Amino acid sequence: MDRTMGSYRITDQIYRNPLASDADVEGFRLEGHAEVSFPRGRMRMANVIDPAEGQRANFVFWCPEEFPEDIAVSWNVWPLREPGLCMLFFAATGRNGEDIFDPGLEERTGEYHQYHHGQINAFHVSYFRRKLREERAFHACNLRKSYGFDLVATGADPIPDVDDADPPYRLLLVKCGPYISFSINDLPIFSWHDDGQRHGPRLGGGRIGFRQMAPLLAEYDNLEVHRVQPA
Repeated sequence: MDRTMGSYRITDQIYRNPLASDADVEGFRLEGHAEVSFPRGRMRMANVIDPAEGQRANFVFWCPEEFPEDIAVSWNVWPLREPGLCMLFFAATGRNGEDIFDPGLEERTGEYHQYHHGQINAFHVSYFRRKLREERAFHACNLRKSYGFDLVATGADPIPDVDDADPPYRLLLVKCGPYISFSINDLPIFSWHDDGQRHGPRLGGGRIGFRQMAPLLAEYDNLEVHRVQPA
């Protein structure tokens, strides 16, 4: 892939994972409790704790690779059951520059506050937001920057409810210098410029991870990461 889009150019691939079998997620790290299976040759994630227990039922599944600052992350998603919510964490590091898996950091168990007011910095994009009543009534995608839970960008979510969905949907998240953009099936959803001041210093490279809120059931495949250069 080598294509120019707006202010950036997507270049060489640095990671690809079909997410098609247990072998493909060897080395991934689960925080919280979940069932990860491959009944259709793609990664299915489901909660195993009753959603009535709130945040304890949610989880994060981290890719084992560390990625540079300027990347394009793309993946396919199949929403299968509502309600719930999908997220992708990216540029995740310890707040003092540690690896997020550093044993000196507090254990994380999938509860949301540990990720936005804990010991890590990260961005996360949330999409297919169908958990709360207001999310079901008005579909949007959000970009937040943490530490701090700062909502920095939002845009309309074109993915319909499960009954009307026609997956897979291809998602593309691009981080290039101070710019972050997100699209679904090549439809731009939002873009944002980080001035490095209003919401804290800019975040560099780090890890990526999938998060789900119970009782959502979803499948994923064809995770790709490419380098990005300013156009």
